[in-house]
Amino acid sequence: MLNNEKMVLLHVENAREKLHQALKKYGFLTHPKVIEQSVALDHLLNQYSSQKTVC
Repeated sequence: MLNNEKMVLLHVENAREKLHQALKKYGFLTHPKVIEQSVALDHLLNQYSSQKTVC
C-alpha cells in the first residue's frame, strides 16, 4: 500500500471516530455538527476510492 493511501486511511479512521463522538455528544443524526463530520468522512472516503481506482 502506498504511503499516501495509508495516510488517507488514517484520516478516514480519525474522521470516523470523530463522527461517533459527535453522534454520542449531540444525540441525533440531523444535528449540524454530526452532518458536518459525516460530510468530512464522505470526502475522505471519496478521496480514498479515487486513489484506489487510479492505481
